[in-house]
Amino acid sequence: MKDSVRKLLILLAGIVAAVALIALMNTGSIETFEEKYAGVDLTADATGAVREGTYSRYLKKHQQGAYPTEDIEVKLDEYEDASGVEMKSSYEGESDVLYTDSDSSVTWKVNVPQAGFYNFYMEYMTVKSRGVAVERSIYINGELPFEAANSITLQRMWVDATDVRVDNQGNEIRATQVETFEWQKAFAKDDRGYVAEPYQFYCEEGENTVTLVGVNEPLALKSVWLKAVQEVPNYEEYRNSFSNSGATAEGLTYLSVVQGEDASVRSDSSLYAKYDRSSPSTQPCDVMRTVLNYTGGDAWKASGQWIRWDIEVPEDGFYKIAVKGRQNYARGSLSNRKLLLDGELPFEEAGNVSFAYANDWENKVLADAKGNAYEFYLTKGTHTLTLEAALGDVGAVLGELEDSIFRLNQIYRTVLVYIGASPDKYRDYNIDKVYPEVIEAMELESKRLYKIVDDMVAVTGQKADKIATAQTLAQQLERFVDRPDKISVEFVTFKDNITALGTASLSMGETKLDVDYITIAGVDAEIPEDKSSFMAKAIHEVKSFLASFIVDYDAVGDVYDADEEEVITVWVVTGRDQGTILKTMIDDTFTPNTGIKVNVEIVNANALMSAVVAGRGPNVVLSVGANQPVDFALRNAVEDLSQFEDIDEVLKAYTPSSYEQYKLEEHIYAIPETQNFNVMFYRKDILEQLGLEVPQTWQELIEMLPTIQGNNMSVGIPTAAGSSGATNATAVATANSDLSMYFTLLYQYGGDMYNEAGTETMVDSEAGIEAFEDYLKYFTDYGIPTIYDFVSRFRSGEMPIGIINYTTFNTLVVSAPEIRGLWEFTLIPGTERMNENGETYIDRSDFITGSATMMIKTEDEKLKNEAWEFMKWWADADTQVLFGREIEALLGSSARYATANIEAFEQLAWSAEDIEVLKEQWNQTFGIREVPGGYYTGRHITNAIRKVINEKTDPRETMIDYAITIDEEIEKKRIEFGLPVE
Repeated sequence: MKDSVRKLLILLAGIVAAVALIALMNTGSIETFEEKYAGVDLTADATGAVREGTYSRYLKKHQQGAYPTEDIEVKLDEYEDASGVEMKSSYEGESDVLYTDSDSSVTWKVNVPQAGFYNFYMEYMTVKSRGVAVERSIYINGELPFEAANSITLQRMWVDATDVRVDNQGNEIRATQVETFEWQKAFAKDDRGYVAEPYQFYCEEGENTVTLVGVNEPLALKSVWLKAVQEVPNYEEYRNSFSNSGATAEGLTYLSVVQGEDASVRSDSSLYAKYDRSSPSTQPCDVMRTVLNYTGGDAWKASGQWIRWDIEVPEDGFYKIAVKGRQNYARGSLSNRKLLLDGELPFEEAGNVSFAYANDWENKVLADAKGNAYEFYLTKGTHTLTLEAALGDVGAVLGELEDSIFRLNQIYRTVLVYIGASPDKYRDYNIDKVYPEVIEAMELESKRLYKIVDDMVAVTGQKADKIATAQTLAQQLERFVDRPDKISVEFVTFKDNITALGTASLSMGETKLDVDYITIAGVDAEIPEDKSSFMAKAIHEVKSFLASFIVDYDAVGDVYDADEEEVITVWVVTGRDQGTILKTMIDDTFTPNTGIKVNVEIVNANALMSAVVAGRGPNVVLSVGANQPVDFALRNAVEDLSQFEDIDEVLKAYTPSSYEQYKLEEHIYAIPETQNFNVMFYRKDILEQLGLEVPQTWQELIEMLPTIQGNNMSVGIPTAAGSSGATNATAVATANSDLSMYFTLLYQYGGDMYNEAGTETMVDSEAGIEAFEDYLKYFTDYGIPTIYDFVSRFRSGEMPIGIINYTTFNTLVVSAPEIRGLWEFTLIPGTERMNENGETYIDRSDFITGSATMMIKTEDEKLKNEAWEFMKWWADADTQVLFGREIEALLGSSARYATANIEAFEQLAWSAEDIEVLKEQWNQTFGIREVPGGYYTGRHITNAIRKVINEKTDPRETMIDYAITIDEEIEKKRIEFGLPVE
């Protein structure tokens, strides 16, 4: 007994000691690095590590510029030069409106009475189009003042299309978002939030030209101004500007709550109402049913995104405002919001409303550092309250960090040219003697990074793990300066640290927040804290546990009993998010318009075959692999869509290459859903630095390799070894290989994968052998890497050219902001060929694959026809556009939907220039037929490639040997399925 008591006391003592140690650590001072950079000019330039064209350098160039006080109106109709524009005498209730097309350009002459800085201001209305962000470039006197002025983003406005709907399970279904068109006001500003204030443009005294160039989407302009730069008053100045204006009656004790999910307008379609079951204090709360009870979330993370609510007060006077928010996304970070009343920032402090990390809700009363609540003056009636995502003081630090990452990559590439990507660890390269300017740049950048770490800690109050990466790099650079021989030893780690810092920078630039409700209160009203007690949380958890035995949380939308009524069952194999969006669309449009009831089930793709064999499969399955429709057709398990009279009408929305893989013996067994093909990405800045042009043919690419590789860089092409940047396995390849490059060369050389009858492979033909040999030369003769991370190497500049899936564009836009504007994509290189008229042309044939929608075999004719109606609805352009926009709104631009429907594709969030390139490449794609035993083709082509690379065998003999094996399997399978073998 005594031993037990002793052990218990020791345990308690240990717990107390641990708690005390943690408390001591939390109350201790945070380490600073001021002595590292004190007295150093951190704005100085280091040779070879300079970022040109930044906004900060632009301001520094004109640092003596004045700040005039007079606004200058730009007369819209008095433009000097224009294209793609039209003056409209009347437009949406306004007169003299300038309509500008997506590729427009308009230049005005503006007389500036006093030289200095001005803000660029516009009153505009978006135009019904593709629903993507509007982008414009601003030129002053014919020049782009700074790089960011090349892409000024103007936001759209979105509202709920309908009231909240309740399904037959009692769950609330959020409304679809539709765009609303109203006149908006906006300054040209940084869409990333690194620069908190609107951009300042320097104009000379006298005549200047201002040019507005369309980058993306049309736009209507009501007015354009060069506005004098204004300072926002602080709270004290704001409060003192009102005298004896307080409420006198009802307004003093007024208390009104506006639910977050009841927002009236939002800047993005992704900022819709959501539901939360995790906290009992969320209003309203229901553990049994889905109840929309908050807004924001993961999607509300980018600077500039805003949500607006309508509020009402009973009389003129001052009111307090509280926001019940929750930031449980990023430990050690602050989530900032800018509060606007009737579209205006009332005072400076309202531009930085911060929420620290916490697991539960915080009903935050907007107040100063001493806890004194801010008092906002409102007149009687209805007003708008807007919360706009902002980075606050973090933005400037992140801007410095992005510039630092850019310079670090420059330093990395300079050293890379000399010692290579994998230097000899035991060799002293004397880098300090060969590149003394690099050592100087490293020393300066190390000090900048220490300053960035200190600045971030000063803002957030703690050193989070993400900013610690900057400290790691600063320390590594210090070692390199002290011991240059360490550079070759730690060079790979150096590159990895730069990549990690870039990733951390992206995370720190996210400012996610949930909003439960907003309180408007009179100055005498008491705003409740609204915290959940321990007992309330415990009861809530018990209720949630018991509900899990009753409620089917996997049910999506209206659920029908298939035993009692005619119902189509649709399987979604991609994920719950996709299934939820699909079911909402079905219940909103398809079922009401057709009367056909649909159950949507989210299942694992591997369960499909066994379910069909057991007779428990769906009627329609979405997003199946490109090889599956024919595979199921051979087993008589899928419907032949050629039986439907309107199949040709449906297929008009697709390129023939998109559905080539779903055909067998002139029958078609699926409708294309998504598609993937390669394009060529390239770094404009590096090619320019190397004096190289974008290659048009493979031969030109090969001729560029000595220059690229001479600088210890490389190019990326799809490989049978696979890479983290490569497309998922092609339909005819093994799980970890990408044969798209070989297929591309095969067809560019005039070859084919199979003979016309599909009874044998043609990879052993002369065209097939030549393509195989040339493909392998890239690895065996030219030393192209077989395994690589394209995004990482492209970002650092180590791989300035890459042939890769076009969807990589979305990844680069999101993950590599520091090289924005420095890269593009274009058509893949081609092969020079001669047509029947003796004319030379470049064949850019490109392999395409994707996923499809297919109908499982059924004897029920009515069910079959209803399933076909669903498939037609799903394949329709309008449906695909809506689904694509909803997916991107939910998951972000990196998850942009790769629809195979051409009309729908043109309406997704691609720029007009990108669409033009993609369509041109798309029109030159080819699909490869699936044949019985075709799984052997990709498998053994992969084996042949690896054998030649690893064992140095003869390419011709190797391919011929494997072609025999492939043909044997094809013949075996054709016999098995009763198909002719000749």
